[in-house]
Amino acid sequence: MNPFPWTQPALEAPRMATAADIPRLNELFSGAFTDRYRRDGMAGVRVPPLGVEVWRYALQDAGEGALCWSDAQGRLAAFNMVHRSGTEGWMGPLCVRPDLQGAGVGRQVVRAGIDWLRAQGATVIGLETMPRTPDNIGFYARLGFVPGGLTLTVTLEAARDPGPVTLLSTLSAARRAEAVAACRALTARVAPGIDFTREIELTGALAVGDTVMLGAPSAPDAFALCHSAPLVDGRFQEELRVLKVVCGAREAFADLLGALTRQARAAGMRRVAVRVQGNAPEAFRAMVALGGRVRWSDLRMALADAPERPPVAGLLLSNWEI
Repeated sequence: MNPFPWTQPALEAPRMATAADIPRLNELFSGAFTDRYRRDGMAGVRVPPLGVEVWRYALQDAGEGALCWSDAQGRLAAFNMVHRSGTEGWMGPLCVRPDLQGAGVGRQVVRAGIDWLRAQGATVIGLETMPRTPDNIGFYARLGFVPGGLTLTVTLEAARDPGPVTLLSTLSAARRAEAVAACRALTARVAPGIDFTREIELTGALAVGDTVMLGAPSAPDAFALCHSAPLVDGRFQEELRVLKVVCGAREAFADLLGALTRQARAAGMRRVAVRVQGNAPEAFRAMVALGGRVRWSDLRMALADAPERPPVAGLLLSNWEI
């Protein structure tokens, strides 16, 4: 913590983080979140560094919104990965070096993210934080964020036997482009303004995962963008992580889950993890009915004047973490 909280540390203007920054980003990420757990009374918890592939995806997905700050000595002081999917904007991961906390750096980092998203035309601006940490919730509340529901990470075991699954990566280039356009059109019908095209294309280009589709690729009934790259540096591929779900009708979600568990089995993974937002209780009930287990919880928060809006039809799940 800053020993002189009335002073403002001198930081350089934010710049766009690149792949060359990954080691320093990882060091700050692991150190800052480990310190957060320690201050929450969990001294034995050490947050491991993220996988390099995960960082590469986060940086390229954020693009010019991958903001980082250095102090007067050139040391990394803070970062904020700011993402936009059409009109939906969110921030994460973001953190401040522990010795600079309490000196206004966090406000500077979050406000920069808000300003960037507003300039890009985002009308939804949010983030997710630890629900058990009142300091975090109070900090974001003072910046204009209000709490929504919990986001629950729910897992399903992989199917016992692999089965047919329609994957974007298996299509020819022409059919793949047609399928991406169809996924974009489906998303626009379910949640006007939201567009996951960049995430879908980047996932394929970096080979960190795939897009699972239901129905004809040229007119899918539903799709899920999922990552198979290990989240933690040095770990095996154990879990298929679902980042985005779009269903034209809510009833399609159960069939989509079946396809995801089959894909997990085919890829040699033990389970599928879906982050289910509190505004989608039917999705949560569907996973519990299939034997889903709740593994983690986060509090979803959005700016009071840029709130999250429910889909106009069907079902949409959008992860606000990498």
